[in-house]
Amino acid sequence: MKKIDVVKRACECEGKEYILGYDDTGSHACYLIYGILSPKESRRLIKPGKGHEEILLIIKGSVKVTGAHTGFLKAGEAFHIIGDEECFLENTEDCETVYIISGGHSEGGH
Repeated sequence: MKKIDVVKRACECEGKEYILGYDDTGSHACYLIYGILSPKESRRLIKPGKGHEEILLIIKGSVKVTGAHTGFLKAGEAFHIIGDEECFLENTEDCETVYIISGGHSEGGH
């Protein structure tokens, strides 16, 4: 078992987002993204890309979502996004928001 500290890696990245995928697992089948939105941060793009689907889950805090999906999500709530659909996340709170994205390939993808 190879343990990977995704929280530490996300904190070390400029955009506070870490993709656990092929480089760590050697597999193209699936990936996981751990992201942190700073207080009042806006315009974090969520776009799986052609041949991919993702489920975004809010772990801590809340976000305003605009784009292909629109509304508010709080901790424990999620949505599904496909292909070239795009959404933007905005943290309207005074505290960090943490999210996880689980992604993989759609039929016909890779």
